[in-house]
Amino acid sequence: MATRTGEELKDEVESRQEPRLVKALEMVAPGTSLREGIDNIVHARTGGLIVMGDADDLAFLFSGGIKLDIDYTPAFLYQLAKMDGAIVLNTNATRLVWANVQLTPDPTILTLETGTRHRTAERISKQTDALVIAISQRREVVSLYVDGAKYILEDIPVVLAKANQALATLDKYRSRLDQVSTRLTALEFEGGATLHDVLTVLQRAELVTRMGVEIERYIVELGTEGRLIEMQLDETMVGVAGDKAALVHDYLAEDTDEQFALAFDQLVRLPHQDLLDFGRLAELLGYDRKVNTLDYPVSPRGYRILGRIPRLPRLVVQRIVTEFGGLEEMLAATDGELETVDGVGEIRAKDIREGLRRQQEINLVDRYLQT
Repeated sequence: MATRTGEELKDEVESRQEPRLVKALEMVAPGTSLREGIDNIVHARTGGLIVMGDADDLAFLFSGGIKLDIDYTPAFLYQLAKMDGAIVLNTNATRLVWANVQLTPDPTILTLETGTRHRTAERISKQTDALVIAISQRREVVSLYVDGAKYILEDIPVVLAKANQALATLDKYRSRLDQVSTRLTALEFEGGATLHDVLTVLQRAELVTRMGVEIERYIVELGTEGRLIEMQLDETMVGVAGDKAALVHDYLAEDTDEQFALAFDQLVRLPHQDLLDFGRLAELLGYDRKVNTLDYPVSPRGYRILGRIPRLPRLVVQRIVTEFGGLEEMLAATDGELETVDGVGEIRAKDIREGLRRQQEINLVDRYLQT
């Protein structure tokens, strides 16, 4: 197999983020009846062209064929693939609508494919909303065409190897995230956090999130074969999303619902190169991108620390932050002052105080173990 360039790998990762492609991969994943039918065609080396969509919307492309409108089964799909023409399924692949259809897409649509079957598939996917599956007769290759983009289904062992490699990378990313997060927590309790410390955690959290999204695409493609990968991913990603959201709330220059939604949306859409630029990340949180992040002191509002206290509702966290304004003020507050916050009371005030003390102790142990 030829070694792919970095740009090709980047394109593959980006293509896996497309919702329609993900849906298509779910439909043809191992364990589905559609995949069973496709595998039967591959093993028989008959080749085939399958179009999935609304038959009425696609009818202008049809020439000849046999109208069936029967329930889908893998066996029927396999038998119909022995004919020369295309097979048309409904959008959900639950009905076999047409068989032996000659398709006539617009011949002026640009295609880079060479074989007749694949040229037709690419043109139809560009001309319509249909999902088109082309199964090569000689090479035993299954190609998906969605919105004009081509995706080649890989063998399960290959996808598993990629998923496991990505999991190993994710594990390293998560370990590094835990390290910088532990350091930030210690600095927050000491009152010595800088914007650089915050952006380091934010950057690492987003990198972990993006790696997790990539692995989720592999899991979709693996279908029933991806359960173990999914369990490992879920375990590795515990707490990342909540901590990242709390971090943004803690350090937004202006913490409003509108600014939070805007910052989070920009973070998700941020190109990888910009994610490595602390100036851009600072700007995203509402700071001047030219600020010296290493020397710029910041103080948390307390969302991230309070969010780690068990059984503390989000609404109560919001009220505590609103009442005291920051973590430093919370730590200085008496039990009586905590009790006066709506939704806290005597018992919960003690739980909060104990939770904060426990986090300080755990953080000291974690920092010691990491040194």
